[in-house]
Amino acid sequence: MKLRRLLTYAFCGAMMAAVSITAANVDAAKKLRVGMECGYAPYNWSQPTADGGAVKIAGSDEYAYGYDVIIAKKLADSMGADLEVYKIEWDGLPPAVVSGKIDAAIAGMSITNERKQTVDFTKPYYYANIVALVKKDSPFAKAKCVADLKGAKASSQINTVWYDKMIDQVPNVKKLPAIDTVPGLIVALQSGKINLFVTDAPTAQAAEFANKDLVMVEFPAGKGFKADAEDIEIGIAVRKGNANLVEAMNKVLGKMTDKDFKEIMAEAIKKQPLAQ
Repeated sequence: MKLRRLLTYAFCGAMMAAVSITAANVDAAKKLRVGMECGYAPYNWSQPTADGGAVKIAGSDEYAYGYDVIIAKKLADSMGADLEVYKIEWDGLPPAVVSGKIDAAIAGMSITNERKQTVDFTKPYYYANIVALVKKDSPFAKAKCVADLKGAKASSQINTVWYDKMIDQVPNVKKLPAIDTVPGLIVALQSGKINLFVTDAPTAQAAEFANKDLVMVEFPAGKGFKADAEDIEIGIAVRKGNANLVEAMNKVLGKMTDKDFKEIMAEAIKKQPLAQ
């Protein structure tokens, strides 16, 4: 994300009027409730045990881990709060924040102007380059610029900047319908249904790590996908007006560097289950 994803959410006035939860900071007596997909390695995934520091998923026998969980644990610890992780589908994350079901969505979400109409964001907690993932034996594996992907059958994840803004930059692209999940995209790529999918570097690196027949294609500066800051800056979404929580999180994130983020992401990629 993320980079990560561009959604268009319309919330009716009745729903917004019904939400009357007081914006409050998370203190030592409370819990930090965080939502994520728990199926989007290396940002987040589910596993059967607490190995490696994974956190129990609320209402489940499974545990969540990954980059987002590592960041969430740092934030919760800094606030003296207990971390609770909720498994929520991607499209359900913004509504869960708005309704107060969760305090924050930490899920590789790009900080877009569209999303800012619905939720507030922290400082970025990752900066993600945009790349293509292809099969190793594909002629597109030798691409040196986006123009070299000309004519490819391409897709990406539904409701993302990759699908909505990036794929169309490929000349004569055969843009196929978006797919719900990254595992679904990998299946489509390996089966030949698509020649490539556009994503962010961590997602591609994780897929490449788990699938030896795939390779990430990253382009030199000026030859890759054209992206705005909002496409590559990944932030944490919180309910509008919850300035105390944003401030508490920013105190932690503001002390971290891009090098810190990359080191944590590298750790997550190495620990991810090969099945995800």
